[in-house]
Amino acid sequence: MTSERALLRHHGDVDAAPGLVDFAVNVRLPRPPAWLRDRLVAALDDLGRYPSDLADLTARRTVAARHGRTPEEVLVLAGAAEGFALLPVLRPVLAAVVHPSFTEPEVALVDAGVPVHRVLLRAEDGYALRPELVPDEADLVVIGNPTNPTSVLHPAAAIAALARPGRVLVVDEAFADTLPDEPESLSGQRLPGLLVLRSLTKTWGLAGLRAGYLLGDPALLARLAHHRPQWPVGSLVLEAVTACCEPAAVAAARRIAEETAPHTDHAARALADLLVVPPRAPFLLLDVPGGAEVREALRGKGIAVRRGDTFPGLTPDHLRVATRPPAEFDLLVDALRVALEER
Repeated sequence: MTSERALLRHHGDVDAAPGLVDFAVNVRLPRPPAWLRDRLVAALDDLGRYPSDLADLTARRTVAARHGRTPEEVLVLAGAAEGFALLPVLRPVLAAVVHPSFTEPEVALVDAGVPVHRVLLRAEDGYALRPELVPDEADLVVIGNPTNPTSVLHPAAAIAALARPGRVLVVDEAFADTLPDEPESLSGQRLPGLLVLRSLTKTWGLAGLRAGYLLGDPALLARLAHHRPQWPVGSLVLEAVTACCEPAAVAAARRIAEETAPHTDHAARALADLLVVPPRAPFLLLDVPGGAEVREALRGKGIAVRRGDTFPGLTPDHLRVATRPPAEFDLLVDALRVALEER
């Protein structure tokens, strides 16, 4: 029997086997755009040297300028997932993880022996945040916004209300830049114990590079970084973070988000009868009768979708699908309708 830990460590890349049309992974591009590849290629000549303090400072300055912060409020990461792996260093007494959501935070905390309370949001509430469900005694709270896999965007004020002295509030904003103007982001706010996690993966096709960063109080970031090895991120990561946070790239990301928002609207209309909640991010959570069988049927037709039952609070009938341009997404819609009829 598959262990619960193994289920929590199941991600969309497992579903998206080679040769399948991929609606399982929420990465917009199969590869970085040409301008970003050129920047990374140019940085290859520096790989004979260790990553420099100057390169790290340049990256942090660029991120800081992008979010209205100081460089001391930025910690560059080897992928956003590293931010979750660092959380046990804070030695929380009780962690509250808001679900359904990305499961790596819970895995990292449980593996470190940290007690975890699952705050389960409900479909009948539209998976809206209910702050009263978060235990008062929780000194670490983790929430995604927009949330993977529900595609719900919580009001920033509701999340900010969870912050208090003596508590670390971690907001996973890995998908924030996929929304035009990044509504409800807390990336520029300074609240007690607030940590905001950002990823470059989704917009820029950098899943294989592992590049992200944390924003927060310098003292809190110093605690997280204290036991990291020397040179914790490589030169290519530092270059990618710098490049993707420069004004031209930020403007480009905004345009991309504006251009792809209609794709999400089209997908939601096409699958309205299966949609659990209206999507805000470029992926949909579906409730599909016989979901596990349908997922396998789609796989037989050469299409990959993300299983939902590995997310706490969801069932085998839940499937997550990434949005794509309408012509491409309609291939999934047609195959899904056929699979449902065949049942």
